[in-house]
Amino acid sequence: MEKRIEELDYLKCVFIILMIIFHLVYIGDKYPYVKSVVYTFHMPGFLIISGYLLNTKKKTSSFLQMMIWIFIPYMVMESGYTFMAFILPIREHITELTPWIFIKKIFIAPLGPYWYLHTLILCSVVWYFLDKLVFCKPIERFILLGLSFLALSYAGLMSFNNAIFFMAGAIVRQSNIPFISIFQPSKLSLLPLILLCAFPDNLNRGTLAGIIITYLSISFLLSLYPYLPALLKSTSSFIGRNTLILLLFSPIFTLLSKPFVPIFSFDPSGILFTVVAVTFTLFGSFGIAWIMDKLNITKFFLGKEKALR
Repeated sequence: MEKRIEELDYLKCVFIILMIIFHLVYIGDKYPYVKSVVYTFHMPGFLIISGYLLNTKKKTSSFLQMMIWIFIPYMVMESGYTFMAFILPIREHITELTPWIFIKKIFIAPLGPYWYLHTLILCSVVWYFLDKLVFCKPIERFILLGLSFLALSYAGLMSFNNAIFFMAGAIVRQSNIPFISIFQPSKLSLLPLILLCAFPDNLNRGTLAGIIITYLSISFLLSLYPYLPALLKSTSSFIGRNTLILLLFSPIFTLLSKPFVPIFSFDPSGILFTVVAVTFTLFGSFGIAWIMDKLNITKFFLGKEKALR
């Protein structure tokens, strides 16, 4: 087993919490510009890390087993999300529910945050087999990878703007240069980051400005890590190790957090609501995982004995 990189778990923790915060409709509506800034870099950051961590040297059987046990919980939760989008008046509401709708949402155009897992599976499978079976220069493999992602994008299976970040992570991995040597920590990165984010046209992950914003965000966040207290480091490490659980179950609790809005109406900033809703989502998601572990059903859902690591 490869040694975990604590800084990557910390980054994953920050990105997943940002995802939870801005999946709270109340906060997204209250701070639309901040949401646009966060959406420019948080999931691209996740995809960079995913591309970096994918081990293409794994045995094919082990790799396929890993993909299957990402796909199964993804399929279950995406199906549930699709059903809820039919019966609830949410923004992603669908007006009919047919077998084709389920097939389309699971295999082609997923709803909610589960698009990330859909993209992750597609990118991982394409890159693994290209690296495993195509014998050519590394640059030629990456050209083929880019063309493959472009073809999948034209087919409507994923966004090329998202896939290029996964490819960037894979390139860093293939370079054999440590992640933190490429994304060098720097507090000074905050200055150009603020400047770029001040212009709405830059808030697009598919543009050069969006790519630079993602790089600068990672650089600045990494510069803060050494100053975190030990408790925060251990907490971020735990959350970062278990982001799959939060990706799967957090939509349940962000939806259930809506009744908290009027309770905290006395706070116009929405900060108290955010703190309570995020805490509720974290504990709720990990609570489901804990119950699954206690009932010994995790192996049927995630393909392993324990959900929490």
